[in-house]
Amino acid sequence: MCMGTLLPFERFPREVIVKAEGKADPAVGCAPEQRPMEQLLDFGIVNVDKPKGPTSHQVSDYLQKILHIGKAGHSGTLDPAVTGVLPIALGKGTRVVQALLTSGKEYVAVMHLHKQVEEKHLRHICQSFVGRIEQLPPIKSAVKRQLRMRTVYYLDILEIDGQDVLFTVGCEAGTYIRKLIHDIGKRLGCGAHMAELRRTKAGPFREGTLVTLQDLTDAHHYWKQGHDETQLRRMVQPVESGVAHLPKIWVFDQAVSSLCHGIDLKAPGVSKFTSPMEKGEMAALLTLKGELIALGTCQMGADDLKAREKGVAASTDKVFMDAKAYSAKRIIKGKAEPPA
Repeated sequence: MCMGTLLPFERFPREVIVKAEGKADPAVGCAPEQRPMEQLLDFGIVNVDKPKGPTSHQVSDYLQKILHIGKAGHSGTLDPAVTGVLPIALGKGTRVVQALLTSGKEYVAVMHLHKQVEEKHLRHICQSFVGRIEQLPPIKSAVKRQLRMRTVYYLDILEIDGQDVLFTVGCEAGTYIRKLIHDIGKRLGCGAHMAELRRTKAGPFREGTLVTLQDLTDAHHYWKQGHDETQLRRMVQPVESGVAHLPKIWVFDQAVSSLCHGIDLKAPGVSKFTSPMEKGEMAALLTLKGELIALGTCQMGADDLKAREKGVAASTDKVFMDAKAYSAKRIIKGKAEPPA
């Protein structure tokens, strides 16, 4: 895949830098992939293949009823007529959508031109919308209607059939594709409207892990009847999959409890981290087993974090982990007492 068809976080794979070797204690915590099914249903994500018809909120409601859970939240609204990638976080994991709401998105769309246009001119105008653009949100939108800047990372025409143009577009969160198509038509001088739209990426989520509501219903029913959980486990991903696109900082077991109480992460508590990582970026704070402790804001870039032994590495903004999971009483000088 060429660089031009990748979202920003996909273009430069992150390298893991070890600051100080650490060993996860088996007596505390649990690797995300080993969580019991009941815990996954309260701290997981389902990448739903949204069908035409219902709103994103309605799809979240359907999922709650299917899984018999009290809470679910989606990662960015899709219009009723739009299909595709709609990650929905479950139970205690719903707040992770904060990390997905601001992540890049990709769509495949059909633009219908109101008049025939020369292909060379069409391609030139479409490419002029790559980069920073101004958008005025549509009248029916969830945000204040005022001009705002958004970034289009790539816009590639896949096929032209008369006045119908099939294209893929990667863009910053909050970009209105319907409005983008309207503006392209306006600049072409012929007018255009959106005929079809499907989301193919939302942050780290892709079409390859999509789940239909019907398949989820069947898998959940099968599991509740006492059968194999394999299919349901394939559909319900650990909540950590929702932060796969973020910079990551892994901390020693002894530092986890403090983070769970909202205390900022100090440099001595860091075992390893990913690079590149910039000051001010949102980061996922993880245990050595890979469990999501919290979302934080980097207070050091990768170079500083590697070199410095003091100071705040990241502020702790949104805590997910129960403080009891890594209670200080169970961790003594790097060794954990057996769970009570």
